[in-house]
Amino acid sequence: MEATVTPLFDPWSPAFLADPYPAYAALRATGRVHHYAPTNQYLIPHHADVSALLRDRRLGRTYEHRYAHEDFGRTAPPPEHEPFHTLNDHGMLDLEPPDHTRIRRLVSKAFTPGTVRRLQPYVEKLAGELVAGLVADGGGDLLADVAEPLPVAVIAEMLGIPDADRPLLRPWSAAICGMYELNPPEETARAAVRASVEFTEYLRELTARRRSAPGDDLISGLIAAHDEGDRLTEQEMISTCVLLLNAGHEATVNSTVNGWWALFRHPDQLAALRADHSLVPSAVEELMRYDTPLQLFERWVLDDIEVDGTTIPRGSEVALLFGSANHDPVVFTAPDRLDLTRADNPHISFSAGIHYCIGAPLARIELAASMRALLTQAPTLRLAAEPVRKQAFVIRGLEGLPVEL
Repeated sequence: MEATVTPLFDPWSPAFLADPYPAYAALRATGRVHHYAPTNQYLIPHHADVSALLRDRRLGRTYEHRYAHEDFGRTAPPPEHEPFHTLNDHGMLDLEPPDHTRIRRLVSKAFTPGTVRRLQPYVEKLAGELVAGLVADGGGDLLADVAEPLPVAVIAEMLGIPDADRPLLRPWSAAICGMYELNPPEETARAAVRASVEFTEYLRELTARRRSAPGDDLISGLIAAHDEGDRLTEQEMISTCVLLLNAGHEATVNSTVNGWWALFRHPDQLAALRADHSLVPSAVEELMRYDTPLQLFERWVLDDIEVDGTTIPRGSEVALLFGSANHDPVVFTAPDRLDLTRADNPHISFSAGIHYCIGAPLARIELAASMRALLTQAPTLRLAAEPVRKQAFVIRGLEGLPVEL
């Protein structure tokens, strides 16, 4: 039955943002579902429930394929936010079948195992070059010097974004992703709207150029597929590109810095990794579990559901707590211990069900490549100063990670 939310759960508190995992433990100990009044959401903290609801078709990322706002008991977004919602709502992450199925089928052709494997030499070369630059400087900001430029360059290369335009991508992405936080302030919304307008205009122009002069890139491939009958509207094309650019680097950037910050705080685990580079694959999985880059995933309840005797009615929103699920002791032995040798690690950092991260294989290659390059070229890497945690809950990361040799 529905439980009372522990006062430890306060997603706007600096103390909670620094370490939300004790609050999650309290949530799990006191129930399987908690109504949280400040956001009017039902919090789901247990791994089994989160995993099941990600696959439950009675929930959706949107409800507009079935209900009007008023029929669903919801208010339409403010008109001044329309550019953000038009951009966001036509990407496959926020669509449901059949539109989701159609777009994902097209995009998945760029993320087949063979395609991702062919990218691996490029990823490893770029990771090595970025780390070499960090080493030549005697240190720097691991986030700005390695964690950000690697996945941004890879997804921009796949899409065919010209080198000179790539510095535009990260600021646009950061502004748009601000809207995924809980109850974002109006200032955040205005920044997201501006970024949405600018990003849309840029991609509309780039798509037009690719239509007249195709290249060997994903945008050209989506245009060709459209011409052959697999239809994408222009808005779906633009929204899909934005989603791939945003999702294609946000998780990897934050996994990298969260992971290395965890390693610096666990010198025994870092020493074991430095002594045995064969631990890299399991280290990547464990670090994504230990400090999860996406802490929460929201779903709309399209038809009444029941969790542990509590009916969650149609029109409600559930908040699936990935960070809590990844620390559930029912699934993970000693979940608060960082263990790079952890073999049984069914974390859900890449989500599950039809919205499972399409770029997960590429993200794993990027994370492993940067980790191996740092272990090989910077074996004496250490923390230069205490990092500052971003004051954001849903997308968990750092403002920077200063390191030195």
